[in-house]
Amino acid sequence: MTMLQGALADRDSWSAIGECAIEKTMTVVGTKSAMLIMREAYYGTTRFDDFARRVGITKAATAARLAELVDLGLLSRRPYREPGQRSRDEYVLTAAGEEFMPVVWSMFQWGQRHLPGRHRLRLTHVGCGADAAVEIRCTEGHLVAPDELGVRLAKSRS
Repeated sequence: MTMLQGALADRDSWSAIGECAIEKTMTVVGTKSAMLIMREAYYGTTRFDDFARRVGITKAATAARLAELVDLGLLSRRPYREPGQRSRDEYVLTAAGEEFMPVVWSMFQWGQRHLPGRHRLRLTHVGCGADAAVEIRCTEGHLVAPDELGVRLAKSRS
C-alpha cells in the first residue's frame, strides 16, 4: 500500500479532487479509444482512416479523439499529400506522447498478468530479445516495490 507522507498522512485534512494527476490524466485520455489510438500511434499508424479501422471506431469518434490528443500535445499533425490528392494530415507521437507510453504498456502488462485469455503478444527488448517490463524506479535508480512507494507534497519553490 502507498504511504501518504507529511501533511497527506491525515487523509481527512485534505482532498485530491481537482489536483490529482491521475484524475487530470483520466479526464483527457480516459477513454478506451484514446488509449487504443495511442497504442496504434506507437505501432506506427499515422493516417486517419487507419486509426479508425485499427481501433474499430467511427470516423466521428476518430476525429474527436485525434483532436483531443493533438490538443494535449500527445500527437502532432503533419501534412502529407498523395499524388493527385488533396493535402491531408497524418498524426505522429510527440515527445510527450512517447513519455505517455509506459502508461499504455503498464495496462498491457497488467492485462497479461490478470485477465483471462490467450496472451500471445509480449513486450520485448529488441536489443536482446528478452521480455520487457514496466517498473517504478526512484531518481537514484533503485527499483521501488509497491510497499515502498510514498506520496508527499512537493517542496514549494521560493
